[in-house]
Amino acid sequence: MSSAPEPVPVPAPEVADLLRRTPDGLVAAVAQQHDTGEVLMLAWMDDEALRRTLTTGEATYWSRSRGEYWVKGATSGHRQAVREVRLDCDGDALLLLVDQTGPACHTGERTCFHRPLEVSRAAG
Repeated sequence: MSSAPEPVPVPAPEVADLLRRTPDGLVAAVAQQHDTGEVLMLAWMDDEALRRTLTTGEATYWSRSRGEYWVKGATSGHRQAVREVRLDCDGDALLLLVDQTGPACHTGERTCFHRPLEVSRAAG
């Protein structure tokens, strides 16, 4: 009688080894609309949030202010179905390509990046 194989930890060790975390174990995660390229939001993930995201297909983040995991849209219905996750070249940020339902920002805006700042251009 053989036992079931041990589950592979997600993220896999070879992926986890590439992550460069903050001192509190977090990696920045940028959510981007998969089909338009629209940048939606920035949140934080630790290994468990990344594991949950990769295994459920729903964006799961770590709330620094509340000290708990949260699935984007679990209470609002404005979910992020994850299509793809990419790791940047330095290993210190993740890019989640998502299908966003409704607004991504808690203020009700489509994106959290809805407040443009003026850029002064030096005469050249």
